[in-house]
Amino acid sequence: MITDVAPRLGWWQQTWRLVAAAAVGIPLWLSVGVLQRGQEGETGSWFVIGDPLVALGCLTALVWRRRFPLAVAMTVVIASTASALASGAALLALVSLSTRRRPVEIGVVAMALVTASQFAGGFYPVQSSPGLLWYQLAFPALIAGIAVAVGMAIGARRVEVRSLRDRAESAEREQTARAAQARALERNRIAREMHDVLAHRISLVAMQAGVLDHRSGLSVEENRVLIRGIADGSHQALEELRDVLGVLRADPGRPEPPQPSLERIPDLVADARASGLDVTLATTVTGTPSDVVGRTCYRIVQEGLTNAAKHASGAHVHITLEGTAGDKLDVSVRNSPATRATAPPPTSGFGLLGLTERITLAGGKLDHHPTPDNGYVLTAQLPWPNLTHEKRV
Repeated sequence: MITDVAPRLGWWQQTWRLVAAAAVGIPLWLSVGVLQRGQEGETGSWFVIGDPLVALGCLTALVWRRRFPLAVAMTVVIASTASALASGAALLALVSLSTRRRPVEIGVVAMALVTASQFAGGFYPVQSSPGLLWYQLAFPALIAGIAVAVGMAIGARRVEVRSLRDRAESAEREQTARAAQARALERNRIAREMHDVLAHRISLVAMQAGVLDHRSGLSVEENRVLIRGIADGSHQALEELRDVLGVLRADPGRPEPPQPSLERIPDLVADARASGLDVTLATTVTGTPSDVVGRTCYRIVQEGLTNAAKHASGAHVHITLEGTAGDKLDVSVRNSPATRATAPPPTSGFGLLGLTERITLAGGKLDHHPTPDNGYVLTAQLPWPNLTHEKRV
């Protein structure tokens, strides 16, 4: 496996590595000096001056070993032939090259190191017994093998650390994306719940206030009824807002309000009539659908009544519910054209969009469009599987 170029080292990391390389070469350099002095009675000028200068040059070249690994390693290994003190620099160059884990480069430099050790005797002619010739080959090869093993282990560790870092960064990015998606879904849920709960109630209150504003010939009793309806509607809107906020805040001490269902649609129609809407309800539904289907049906009727109160003042609204278990549930909310002109109310644009999402999640279909007589119709089809039959099967 070929690794990427290693990152650049800091000044302290670079310094201690070079000092360690120099420290490794000092014992060999001193031992050569002792052997040479013992045989010749004194050490030569090359040992005192030339050898340290070559070692200094090798240590300086190691600064660029990560930028030019093969060139620096070959240069230092060949130069170490003339310097016993540079042996530590040669080993560091081989270790650094081995971290790249490129077998051809490692083999060439390792062979060069073993070969260079055989020519070191030309600078320090230390006599050795013939029986130690095998040692002169085996020992450098062993040292080179240890350096290669250490370098490859460091390289493998470096790749593992980089892989773990990449995985951590990838996991962090995925977690950030999931958190952003969760926030977006939560915002959409809050917007949908606020619209479904409050838009209908506020629309009825606005309709009653509009009647008070545009009709000046109302009797005292009619005015009292409308004002009481506005007050009651505002109070109910506040109560429903408190219930929604309690659910969204997940307050454990507050019981969750009952969810709307198919059985509560007559109450919804009655509230709309009490607020001044002309509403009729026709239902041929037999049986009780699931909670999801019943809640979705309730929201469809609620949205139809809300839109009629907003955009068709004084219109007649006809609601039709048809369906049976094992087939489907058809919902229709049709309103006639508006009978009086009123100021256009503010629109959020989330009503039909949120309703489409609900119906899609329930597996149904939604359709809404103007009618030829300038009215409007909202229809939906919801699947209604026969759960009792499925359980028996």
